[in-house]
Formats: sequence, C-alpha cells, structure tokens
Amino acid sequence: MKDSIAAHAEIITLREKLEESNYQYYVLAKPTMTDYDYDLLLKRLEKLESEFPEFFDPNSPTQRVGSDINQNFQQAEHKYPMMSLANTYNEGELLEFHQRVLKGLQATSCRYVCELKYDGTSINLLYRNGALQQAVTRGDGVRGDIVTENIRTIRNVPLKLKGDQIPEEFEIRGEVMMTRPVFDSLNKEKEEIGDQPFANPRNAAAGTLKLQNSAEVARRKLVCFLYYVMGEHLPGKTHAENLEYARKWGFFISEYMRCCDNMEQVFDFIKEWDVRRKKLPFDIDGIVIKVDSIQQQEKLGFTAKTPRWAIAYKYKAERAETQLISIDYQVGRTGAVTPVANLKPVHLAGTVVKRATLHNADQIQLLDLHYQDTVIIEKGGEIIPKIVEVKTSVRDLFNTPVQFITNCPECGTPLIRTEGEAAHYCPNESGCPPQIKGKIEHFISRKAMNIESLGEGKVALLFEKQLIRTYADLYDLHRDQLVGLEKIIVKEEGGKLKKISFRDKTADNILEGIESSKSVPFARVLFALGIRHVGETVARNLAFHFGSMEKLQQASYEDLIHIEEVGETIAQSVLSFFSDSASAELVKKLKDKGLQMEAGEKAALLSESLLGKTFVISGIFSIARESMKELIVSHGGKLTGSLSSKTDYLLAGENMGPEKKKKAAKLNIPVISEEDLNKMIETETAIEN
Repeated sequence: MKDSIAAHAEIITLREKLEESNYQYYVLAKPTMTDYDYDLLLKRLEKLESEFPEFFDPNSPTQRVGSDINQNFQQAEHKYPMMSLANTYNEGELLEFHQRVLKGLQATSCRYVCELKYDGTSINLLYRNGALQQAVTRGDGVRGDIVTENIRTIRNVPLKLKGDQIPEEFEIRGEVMMTRPVFDSLNKEKEEIGDQPFANPRNAAAGTLKLQNSAEVARRKLVCFLYYVMGEHLPGKTHAENLEYARKWGFFISEYMRCCDNMEQVFDFIKEWDVRRKKLPFDIDGIVIKVDSIQQQEKLGFTAKTPRWAIAYKYKAERAETQLISIDYQVGRTGAVTPVANLKPVHLAGTVVKRATLHNADQIQLLDLHYQDTVIIEKGGEIIPKIVEVKTSVRDLFNTPVQFITNCPECGTPLIRTEGEAAHYCPNESGCPPQIKGKIEHFISRKAMNIESLGEGKVALLFEKQLIRTYADLYDLHRDQLVGLEKIIVKEEGGKLKKISFRDKTADNILEGIESSKSVPFARVLFALGIRHVGETVARNLAFHFGSMEKLQQASYEDLIHIEEVGETIAQSVLSFFSDSASAELVKKLKDKGLQMEAGEKAALLSESLLGKTFVISGIFSIARESMKELIVSHGGKLTGSLSSKTDYLLAGENMGPEKKKKAAKLNIPVISEEDLNKMIETETAIEN
C-alpha cells in the first residue's frame, strides 16, 4: 500500500493537473488534455482519496462538476441538478455497471435505452402550459446561465408545444450542437476576415450560445438534440415512452436510439456506431446507456455527483504514431506566438497529417518534447491534430529538447509573456510584418470597415510592394499604384497555384470601398483599430459612453472600469493603445482622412428622459435583454455591468439574484421594475428612493 506522504504528494499533483485542465477547458475554451487522459487522472485521484480519506478536500476536482458559467448572464438554479455521467472506455466496466444495477434493483435483468453521446454543450429547457419559459446552461450543475433568448433562435426548439397529455410544467434536457457543414462554413468566414477559427464544433456551439447578440446566434444555425424529460406528472412510465411523447409534442428527438434487453444488445449498438459515427454530419464521442424504467431510476438514485442508472461509454479519439521533424512558430495579429509541429506524414482519420498544434510553451514543457521524438497524435474533432503523448521509451539519446524561442521569428524582437497568460507575445506591433498585415486584414473585415474587394492575398501584395505599412495607408492609395500589380502564390493545400492581380475594375472596386468606409459609424471604426481584447460589444459600449474618439483618448482607468463589459484587462489594453505614440498618430491620420470619430448618439436619441443616468440590469424581462439595453440607451441612459456608488438604478426583472439586491441596498441604489422604467421614459422624471 502506498505510504501516506507519497499519496498526499500525488493527490496534490493530480488536483493541480485536473484543475488546470478544467480552467483551460471551461474558462478559456482551449482544452489541453484529452477526455481519455482527464478521466484516467480523475479515476486515479478518486481511488487515492478513497484510500486516504484524511486528505479529503471539498474543493477537490472529484467533488464538483466543471463550470461553464459566464458572469455576463443572469444565473438560475436548476430544479433538478445537472449531474455528470460516470463514464468508461471498456466493456468490462460496462458489465460492472450492469451488475451494480441488477444488485440495486434486486433483479436478474434490466431494460436499457442506448443513445448517442452528443459532443456539444448541455442545456435545460423549462416549459409551462406548453410554452418555453426558460433555458439554462449546465453551469456548475446547481446553477447555470439563463440563455433563453439565444435558445429561442434555434429552429428545432419548439416555442409552443402541440398535442395532448402535455404536463403543466416539465423540463427537458439536451445538447446544443453545430453541424459540421455549418462549422466549416463559419470557420471559412472567420479566416476570410482574419479571425481565429474555432477549434471544433463543440467549442463553436458553446461560444455561440454565450454570445450577447441573439441575432448572431440565429445566423450560426445551431441545432438542439433533446434526450431526457423530467417532471412530476409525466405521461410515460419509461424513459423511451416519455421521449416518444416529447417527439409528438414537437421536440426534435433523435432516431438514433435503441431499447436493449441485455448487455449483448448494448455492445452491438456500441460497435455499430463506432463505425457509423464517422458518417454523421455532427460529432459524437460515445454512447449513453440508461435504465429505461423511471421507477427503477428512482429506486437506484444518485451518488454525490452521478446517477446510478446511467453511464457513458466513450470512444477513444483516433490516434497515430509518427515523428516530430521540426517546429514552426506562427505570429498572429495580436502578436501571440503559436508553435506548430511539422511531422513525418501519417494517415489519421481518413487524411494525411503533416502538422499538429502545440498550443504554447507550457504544453511543450508538459510533453517534455525533443526534436526527432516519436509522438502520438490525436484527431478528436480538432481542425489541426495535436500531440498528446511522447514515447520517451524509444527516444534517441542524441535528441535535443525543444526550447521555446525567445525572439520573434518574423522581426527578431524579444518575446514577452504577461503574468497569468499562457501565450508569448511579440511586442513590436508597428514593425512585425504578420502583425501589421493581420491588423490591416482585421481593419478591412466585414464587421469592421467592410472594405470589399480586399482580402488577405491582396493585403499581402500591397504590403510586399511597400504601398501600405498601416491600415491608415489604405486612404493614400491611388489607382495608378494598383492597376497592373500581380503575384502568383502557391497555396499550401495540394500545392496549387493562385494568381492575385489588380485589374482596372478590381482597383476601382477597392478604391470605392475605401472611400465608402469613411461613412462607417464610430463604434465600428473603434472596433477596426484592433485594440487587444476590444471586441464588437466593448467597442460599441465605449463609443456610446464617451461619444467621441477624443474623449475616449482622455479617459482614465477609473472612467473605463465602470463601463459594461470593461474589466481590468480591457481597461489596461485601451490605455496602453492610446498612450502609444504610433497608435495616436494612426488615429490622427484616420481622422484627417475623414473617418467617423464621433458617435452622434444624442441626435439619434428617442428622448433624453434617462440622460446621465447609469443602470445595471438583472433578471428576465418581457422583452429580450439586448432589447432592454437598447431601450435604455435610446433614451440617453448608460449601462454598466456591476453595481457601484456611481450606479443610479438597478433594473430588476424576474429571477434576479439576491446578492445584487443586497448590494444595491447596501449602496443605497434604488431598485426599479420594468414598469417603473417605462414610467420614467414616459414622464421624463426619475424615481427617487
């Protein structure tokens, strides 16, 4: 038996590794560990904690469900906790699960329902009187984010039910997904405008569901697979029966499920879908096996974090063995340096793989990677495969360790790494070619200045010919500089040739697009500047709050930190950008060229009834949350994400969290209702305490 000191040391190490993996997965949406490896570490930790209970810690990864809560959303508590499923990767453990079920039921047989394990993001839908009332993400299993408005945009989620025997109130759970065709199209679009593509459909679906703009959610064509009905007065006595009722009520219930009377049938289903899953238009990562009888489910009950009546059999991601040849270091628009491994070509999941992502310096160190190492690569839904293991047992003694570079591979500038961040950055924003080109590509993108007829290839050619060095240089271009420019490039995929040329019509279209961009609103100009961490929503909030570029440039840290969506990191980034002399010169040049540097919101206000008043909104309202924000702004009000002494009103809707109400009382901030707000707008008089 392992001695106590050694066990304690291993427990601490395992907890640290698992918590770091949780953080990378749930907070940063950048998983660094495979599900298989994570589960192995978790099982090892569970075993050690059971053998050495004196080292119990309520904050251990074994004691909680990973959280995906986004603080920009209001939270709600689940009536029925959303627990994790126990999982396994082998048939032996499935048979052990079956024996536990039979023992718990004191039975000799049991009927199961086998379903696909969808690789998306979990959702819980509440229906009352046949209508969708609320949609909540899994969160930490007890509370989750309210994303009702975003769920309403998903076409296969019914807003009103049809048919009979519909319970007065019930909940139904499922998985929000993005199909492969939609995912591929979205990533192609992101690459065209210079944005970082999503790693896989699961991340794309999770990120989309947390967008603040429900119109953009609708555009991304999410789907929802529903698989479990809960309530006190359900019409069916079995899980399968209730799903059939749900199908009749208008829910999208997958046909890919099967009732099984024994484990042999369960294994047949698992083997069948190990082959068929490769042809699905969406991703699955296993099979879920559930006891069919609701009465038997209730009898079996739950452990502290999993149901005893269900288990997930997970397929191992496809892997292949190859050799590391070299490493390239790619520099992005923000200066982030990403290592990419060049590999000896190997077949994996139907394609020939030559490259694999290494994420960052920490990942290289964690792998203990050496040049010419034999490595295991995995392609489990990722666009670019990743190295998940190094076979150190066959390593040549002369293989040298991989050391992360210290200088930018493009401009030679020493790299920096900010405390708390995983990536290394090149700080030479104004002199590093990939950063310059990346910023220009972002500047001309559809959501920024929307300069048509320009793209990555044409920007690269203009940069190569030294016609542009910043996005401000676009406004100095002349027709005679453009016509006749051309270049033949070799595309990486298949080594195909592509010709980029500026003909008369192309030049005219580009210049017309540049001229038209001078009328783009201030908020989009601000977004186009490419200030690190400033996305569309933050740019819009900054533009409205300050009203002009001049006032924004004069803003202090305290001025910035109280604006909705602006935290410490964003505030520091904005201050850093405007304190840089090169950035200030760029902004001045853009202003001289006629770009919009004022918001002009006051002229567009419906009234000034809320002018100068700052609001925090919380809860559910009769209109969409985004619409409520627009209502306040259109009458002159300001929005902020957190309560402070500068907040004038807390606008409270249904299900508002009690903590905000307590804080408002402590700060003596009036709490008003939606009806109160409408009266303020109508009468143009503020409500006092």
